[in-house]
Amino acid sequence: MDESILEKIAGFICGNDEENPEYRSSSKITAFFQRAGLSQFVHDGSTRQWWVLERLKECNRDQLAGVLKRLASPREYAGDKEKTKSALVQLNEILYVEGFKIKLVGTEPKFEEITVDFSDVGEDDYELKPLPAPDFLALGLEFGVGEVLKNRWDESQRCVDAGAFLSATIVMGSMLEGLLLGAFQKNPAVVNRCPSAPQDHQTGKVKNFASWKLAEMIDVAHHVGWLGLDVKKFSHSLREFRNLIHPYEQMATRMSPDADTCGISWLVVQAAVNDLAKQLKNG
Repeated sequence: MDESILEKIAGFICGNDEENPEYRSSSKITAFFQRAGLSQFVHDGSTRQWWVLERLKECNRDQLAGVLKRLASPREYAGDKEKTKSALVQLNEILYVEGFKIKLVGTEPKFEEITVDFSDVGEDDYELKPLPAPDFLALGLEFGVGEVLKNRWDESQRCVDAGAFLSATIVMGSMLEGLLLGAFQKNPAVVNRCPSAPQDHQTGKVKNFASWKLAEMIDVAHHVGWLGLDVKKFSHSLREFRNLIHPYEQMATRMSPDADTCGISWLVVQAAVNDLAKQLKNG
């Protein structure tokens, strides 16, 4: 299996991404490998993802198959249907390029060969270019927010022109967060009634918007119908790049935004504006 795929599987096992169904600390990683039949793998306290990657490299074909089946097993998630479904979807996205997927037969994970098709990649000859700035001022956000978002859009362009792609992507992620926060502040009743709104564990009440994570904002905006499913998924991808503002996050994920990343990020912000425009203007 290609090392880049093993890296993704290692990150999935650790649960580094907020979308992963299970976060595993050092002891939980050791316990996971025991459940997968690899009791010889005992985490030594080093960086989790790179340690797991090295252990995966040591696995033979059958051992690696056992790891993947355990990751897809409902038993790994105590029968939680949502976590199991999330695990299958994410694993199959990772494994697609290897030409197989995992499906459940009853409660047992099984491998199934698939046809990998990238024939349509590169058919359209076009260049990703930054779009004109959305009309943030016409969205009816609270005073001053529209101006800040417009300035950040312009600053992102200057970063792209200078080849500062990491900085550009981080600023674009901040625009997405500001845009969603503006929508929430204009429509607090709708958002606070959403079943997936994050709650303060001590009070049982919905957290103040300033305490929400961007991932929570994206999910709730989709839940209440403000973001389409496609925009939700792309927004989470932009969020992951925004998180590279933390040096250790970049070291752990080895992600390095380039010109194409920035081009796509422009489109994500524009798509979010398009989805939210009607709600914001009428809120």
